[in-house]
Amino acid sequence: MSNTSYYELTHLGILQATGADLSGFLQGQLTNDVRDLDDGGSQLSAYCSHKGRMIASMRLLRHDESILMLLPPERIEPVMSRLRMFVLMSKVELADVSDTHRAIGLAGQDAPALLGNDAPAEIDAVITAEDGVSIIRIASENDSSRFILVGSNSALDAKISGFGDAAASAELNDWLLGDIRAGLPMVFEQTVEAFVPQMANMHLVNGVSFTKGCYTGQEVVARMQYLGSLKRRMYHVGIEGDCPAPGTNLFAPGSKSAQGAGKVVLAARNPEGNCEALIITEIASADEGNVRLVDENGPLLRFLELPYDWNEGENK
Repeated sequence: MSNTSYYELTHLGILQATGADLSGFLQGQLTNDVRDLDDGGSQLSAYCSHKGRMIASMRLLRHDESILMLLPPERIEPVMSRLRMFVLMSKVELADVSDTHRAIGLAGQDAPALLGNDAPAEIDAVITAEDGVSIIRIASENDSSRFILVGSNSALDAKISGFGDAAASAELNDWLLGDIRAGLPMVFEQTVEAFVPQMANMHLVNGVSFTKGCYTGQEVVARMQYLGSLKRRMYHVGIEGDCPAPGTNLFAPGSKSAQGAGKVVLAARNPEGNCEALIITEIASADEGNVRLVDENGPLLRFLELPYDWNEGENK
C-alpha cells in the first residue's frame, strides 16, 4: 500500500497578477514583503482592511512573469475587485485563472522521491519543473513531507498519471488536517474581517513583515505588535462531535467581550474519528481552559499543541 497521497486542493483558487508595476503595487497592499519573493520561494501573506482586519489570507509565488495568489475560490472575486480599486495608473492586471490552473497536494514518506530533484528542501521554497509545474514545500506538524504543486490542468493531470501506484488519491479533509496540525490559518467567507493577522498567528508562520513599510492596515498591525495589545490568538483544539464550520462562534463563561469569545478558523476529522480545529479565542479564556462551541451547552474544547513557539514572533 502506498504511504504517499495526492489531494485535489479544491479549497484553493488562483488569482494571477501580471504587469510591469506588479511588485510595487502588491507591496503596498499585502502584509508580507513582496520584494523578497523570488523564483525560488513562496510567501504566506494577508490582505487587510484599513482597520487591519484580514479580508483574505493567501500563499504567493512567482510563476513565469506573474505572481500567483492561492486563496479560497469564493474570496477571489472580492479580493480582485478591491485590489482593482487601488491599481489607478499602475501597470498591473488581475485575472482569475482557476479554470485553467489549479493546485494539488502531495504528502507522505515517499513524496520527495516521487518529485526527485524537483522537491524543494526548505519550507516555503519553490522549484519549477521542466513541465512548468511549481512545487512548494510547506510546513507540517512533525517534519513530514508536504508539497503544493501549482500549474496548468494538463500539466498536473500528467503529473498525477506519472505517480502511478506510488501515490493514491486522498480526501481534502486529510490535507486540511495537516494544515491544522501545522498551525496554518486561512480566511474563508465566514471569517472575513474577523481577525487581525497576529490573532491568526500569521507573524509566527512568516506571513507578516514588520520592516517593509506601509501597506493597507499596516498602522493597526504594527500597533498591536509593538504595544503588546494582543488579546486573542489562534489555538489547536480537539472537539467531540461533528466538525464545526469556519466562523462558528465560541463561548467562554468569563468572556466579557461584545465580540464573543472567538470563532472557529478551520476544522477537520482525524483518523480516530474525532474533530480537530484551529480556533481564535481570548488568551484569558484559553488560559482558563473553559472554551466551548456556540454556548454554555456546547462541547468543551481540548487544547492541543502547535508546532511553533508563541514567543517566536514577539516584537520583531
